Amino acid sequence: MNLWAIADLHLPFSADKSHDIFEGFENYTEKIEKNFKTFVKRDDTVVIPGDISWAENLKSSAPDFLFLDSLPGIKIISKGNHDRWWAGTTKINAFFAEHGIHSIKIVNNNHYTFGKYGICATRGWDFLGETEHDEKLIRREAMRLENSVLSAVNEGLQPIVFLHYPPITINGRIPEFFEIFKKYGVKKVYYGHLHGKKAHAMAFLGERAGIDFDLVSSDFVQFCPKIILQNM
Repeated sequence: MNLWAIADLHLPFSADKSHDIFEGFENYTEKIEKNFKTFVKRDDTVVIPGDISWAENLKSSAPDFLFLDSLPGIKIISKGNHDRWWAGTTKINAFFAEHGIHSIKIVNNNHYTFGKYGICATRGWDFLGETEHDEKLIRREAMRLENSVLSAVNEGLQPIVFLHYPPITINGRIPEFFEIFKKYGVKKVYYGHLHGKKAHAMAFLGERAGIDFDLVSSDFVQFCPKIILQNM
């Protein structure tokens, strides 16, 4: 079994909206489908940290999730800033069951076990925001991240963290998240959200404070899931 990651699928089948209009996203859904079917095996797991569907609500999101469910592997999803369809774990799971969607699992204040590792996730927030509202959201997301990581640690698992927003760029980092990384011995963090050459250039890639960071936004990884762990 292998573990993969790719963020920002921006699936357009549920809404009259597509990322095709943005540079680098030409024919992106075809590329996603081809790469999943070429590289991901049925018993593999793919983490998708946010911005999954353009759907405006859960009811209308079925075409996107039926497409995702048809692709190989177990898909572990968490929330992104464009996931307006997000309606909470209970409602989403009921919706998936109603539509016969069985290969998509949610991480939200919890973790997903993959061998000796715990897949942990939350949306995160933009650390460039300086308003009181931004600070409130960062504190809330830090709490959700800690809940997720702690649930894995309590089961004796090594946490791997997936965020939608980057917790670090070349210009700065979110101290609240780094405190959690340090407290619970997080060694690997993956994130998305950044699109286009200018934004990609802002990404921090590599080691900082004993933690490896990597960007897995779909256009950065050329719409092909990035291998995280192999032959588990």
